[in-house]
Amino acid sequence: MDEVMLLTISHQETDFKDTLRGAVHDIAYSTFSRLPHPIPYQGSKRNLASMILAVIQGKRFRRFYEPFAGSAAMTIAACHAKVADAFILGDSLAPLMSIWNQILTAPHTLANTYEKIWESQLDDDEGYYYRIRDEFNQFYDPTKLLYLLARCVKNAPRFNQQGQFNQSVDKRRLGMRPDKMRHEILAASTLLAKHATVVWADFETTLKDATVTDLVYLDPPYEGTTTGDNKRYHQGLERERLISALENLNRRGVPFLLSYDGQCGNKVYGSELPASLHLTRLELNAGRSSQATLNGREEMTIESLYVSSNLVGIEALAR
Repeated sequence: MDEVMLLTISHQETDFKDTLRGAVHDIAYSTFSRLPHPIPYQGSKRNLASMILAVIQGKRFRRFYEPFAGSAAMTIAACHAKVADAFILGDSLAPLMSIWNQILTAPHTLANTYEKIWESQLDDDEGYYYRIRDEFNQFYDPTKLLYLLARCVKNAPRFNQQGQFNQSVDKRRLGMRPDKMRHEILAASTLLAKHATVVWADFETTLKDATVTDLVYLDPPYEGTTTGDNKRYHQGLERERLISALENLNRRGVPFLLSYDGQCGNKVYGSELPASLHLTRLELNAGRSSQATLNGREEMTIESLYVSSNLVGIEALAR
């Protein structure tokens, strides 16, 4: 299976589609050098970052926005690639943004506190995890969230309808060891501290000052995790609201890339976005599904990347 498949969407320029195909193909089998990854997060775009950034064809922007930051894999990769002069990390989960703020401003303190929490589990493994989870749900301590993310099943955070963290402990491992976590935290701090700003806010608030000289990367909760029985995040995003926000970015001329919907094996997550948004849709091969593998199946995960029409002719805007 090809690493990248370019799908035909109406209202797109053939030359631009051909350019995208070539740019992504050239980098499809390459990877960035080892980049820091202090926050383990299922769904992180760490392994797809090089292909996603290939779409901008080496252009440079004033600011790079990631309003659904999570593990901030794309910001880390974009900063490493010098995609922009400044980077805006945003998310609506306050303790997560507190982790990122400490990574930027007090990395040694964060690493030291994580080490104490991690080492205390050694005397009472499973019960300790659930006590930390209860304490986090009461006081929202960011370092305890970092421990939970590192130790929970498949590094897959889950929240109940009341917004409480409810993912179970992974009994097969103890989570990222303190020495490795310290290395990841300090490396991320060194890379980002002088260039990044942390924002705790709703995604539309984070993007209110974005302009034509900036680049926005959006990785919102997918439609299948917002509606139905598969809700899993502390805050979902209705499809209609996402479409309205994308229309707003289009009206303002703000270039953006959007990871949204996809499929695993024969199961499709979400439907394609409307043609009225004038987007080019790429399908990226994200590799074998870890969940399917655990269930004894061998299935590939395909993720959609939508490219805004504002990226056409971006040479006149980017520096």
